[in-house]
Amino acid sequence: MEFNQPGEIRSTIKQYNTFLVTTHTNPDGDAIGSSLALYHFLHELGKDVRLIVPNLYPDFLAWMPGNENILVYERDGEKVKQAMEGVEAVFCLDYNAISRSGSMKAVLAEIDAVKVLIDHHPQPEVADFDILHSITETSSTSELLYGCMKACDPEYMVSPEVATCLYVGIMTDTGSFSFACDRPETFSVTAELLATGISSEWIHRKVYDTFSEDRLRLLGFSLSEKLMVMPEFATAYISLSAKELKRFNYKVGDTEGIVNYALSIKGISLAVLLTERKAHIRLSFRSRGNFNVNVLAREYFGGGGHRNAAGGDSYESLDSTIKKLHAILPAYREQLLEEADK
Repeated sequence: MEFNQPGEIRSTIKQYNTFLVTTHTNPDGDAIGSSLALYHFLHELGKDVRLIVPNLYPDFLAWMPGNENILVYERDGEKVKQAMEGVEAVFCLDYNAISRSGSMKAVLAEIDAVKVLIDHHPQPEVADFDILHSITETSSTSELLYGCMKACDPEYMVSPEVATCLYVGIMTDTGSFSFACDRPETFSVTAELLATGISSEWIHRKVYDTFSEDRLRLLGFSLSEKLMVMPEFATAYISLSAKELKRFNYKVGDTEGIVNYALSIKGISLAVLLTERKAHIRLSFRSRGNFNVNVLAREYFGGGGHRNAAGGDSYESLDSTIKKLHAILPAYREQLLEEADK
């Protein structure tokens, strides 16, 4: 099956009137940014649009235009049921399998509507979708969505609302343009978004400069007390128990970006953040160069993502999960050390 289908997306938008926009569990900047951008785009075309995310997302993403229209599946039960009625097409943004929609997966799998994937993660579950627009080389789903909008109407003039949301998606999924942005197209799209008059400086502050005191103290604790460095494997990791998170009044999004500090150490090729949740351990992986954490997350922790950024889950205790990580590393020692020497 062809994975590049902007023409089919254009036909779907023209044919139908009632749309559901969805994204993956634990939504990040690209997930929320692309979802809100598509919401605005379809609304501008006079379409009936409903936007549902699986669970709560960080406050530093809750300021974007249209945020008040987002329904949270795990919170807004009755409203969500009503929103799903009469839907003709479902847009699945920034995830490559229905299973990635978390608590929504059973409902989405059964909904009788055309399912459209717009995503940049590798290895999409083809059977889950009717139309696929999946290009892994793209920086973000937001960049990919911009191309879809232009394919729908080459003369489309991007509104500041759409531009703001897309910019957040591209900015966050590239770490403020520090990775996954070697394609000139990424900067061409970004330039066109900025030409609408949005302020990149203001947007950056809204996302990255709104730490609470608790969040900042959690970061300090993570680095001073919980950072473990294993130079023999060019690896560093941070583990945070539920008790430790509670100590710092943890809120959704408070651990965002912590794993990147571990990766910033000289000679480190792999960084891992382990956080204890209610029923599982969440692992966030980051890597340098050609070391593929997508493969690591898929093989050992039922997850996935990109080559240099991925996530997974463990249903063992935090201590057992750390021991499992230690047991895995020797098999990758040569690869990790090779990347560290570059």
